[in-house]
Amino acid sequence: MKTVPEIDGKTGICGVMGDPVGHSVSPAMHNAAFRALGMNYVYLPFNVSAARLAGAVEGIRALNIAGMNVTIPHKVAVIPLLDEIDPLAQRIGAVNVIHNKAGRLIGGNTDAGGFLRLLEGRGIDAQGLQVAVLGAGGASRAVCFALASRGAEITILNRTAAGAARCAAEMAAFTGRAFEALEMNPANLARSLAKAELVVNATSIGMAPDVDKSPVSRELLGRRHTVVDIVYNPIKTRLMRDAEKAGAMSVGGLDMLAWQGALSFEIWTGRNAPLDLMRRAAAGALKSYED
Repeated sequence: MKTVPEIDGKTGICGVMGDPVGHSVSPAMHNAAFRALGMNYVYLPFNVSAARLAGAVEGIRALNIAGMNVTIPHKVAVIPLLDEIDPLAQRIGAVNVIHNKAGRLIGGNTDAGGFLRLLEGRGIDAQGLQVAVLGAGGASRAVCFALASRGAEITILNRTAAGAARCAAEMAAFTGRAFEALEMNPANLARSLAKAELVVNATSIGMAPDVDKSPVSRELLGRRHTVVDIVYNPIKTRLMRDAEKAGAMSVGGLDMLAWQGALSFEIWTGRNAPLDLMRRAAAGALKSYED
């Protein structure tokens, strides 16, 4: 462990903004990385309501904050407030990382890359895979883009049919692949999961403190499914527990969190991120939260 400088006038500030962010383990993950590399940085959580988003973004520039992660519910709404959007984030239509480059705020997306690394780490080949993606927000867009880039056949299910259709149309325009779009009701879930091999929860359903909730009824899950829940708090969600009881393989969001965090870290600092350490720090913080 390198010597960590005291917080002073030269300390670089990074953080995460969303609503809520009290559950976030990103501060533990990034601060562990800064300490390990002896970097004079600190990472903080910022609870920002939708009504305050524009002011918060301007605050990044005014306070010379080096970088910011963006989480629920701001990943799409933040786009018009930034100076520049990188090509990947532009195609996905969602931003989860902001880099303050000499006062110019540049939006990017590390969720898609993080999700692909999660799949690769579990040996999941998406080519030709039948996938049901739950949700149509910023996280869903990143997941859909990543899966489409690997040749998956995707159905998007969302609380509203209009939201699913909008997301499907935008993803189809950018990827050149067709997406089915459905309202996330019991009948559509049953029909979609009957043909799906991979099920991805890209909603916040089941996130702490609502740990007893799941977007899918247990009886719809079976051995044919691999279930990925990008919710990482709790480490094992109700959906994951139900999937395992049904004989399905379940994958939690911790790996995706660590990968997207490492990619964000590298954007802000230009340094290679200590991925394994960041994952351990995130897991430790989650365990403390659950205890």
